[in-house]
Amino acid sequence: MQEHWTIGQIVLGAFLSIAISIAAWPFRPIRATLQHPLIALRLIWHVAVDIAKSNYDVGRIVWRGQKAKATPGFLDIPLRIRDPHGLAALACIITYTPGTVWAGYVEESNLLTLHILDLKDEQFWLDVIQKRYQEPLIEIFE
Repeated sequence: MQEHWTIGQIVLGAFLSIAISIAAWPFRPIRATLQHPLIALRLIWHVAVDIAKSNYDVGRIVWRGQKAKATPGFLDIPLRIRDPHGLAALACIITYTPGTVWAGYVEESNLLTLHILDLKDEQFWLDVIQKRYQEPLIEIFE
């Protein structure tokens, strides 16, 4: 946290990050394994495109204000994915996408509650979450 970096600081930072990561391995309850890297790359592409589109849509709603007539709402989405890493990835995807918020999750029934800024078509959001995101995550992590 100084104004200028030195080689010693960079080497120390790299050493500490590697050493702490190695020391933390035994504390990981479940280790993730990436089983289909090409599916992961396709999912990353879809998420990037969806985030860009959502940024535009949310910006339009915010810019237009009351004229945009956004219809916010909550949607319960049944999930099939059970892997904790897949669920964490899904939570990140939803959180990164403007206009959507992971509002709740019931582990017993595997039910996700999603808040959507402009919920006009529930089936669209069900398809996006269940088919576009969940299906690849199941292939990657389970």
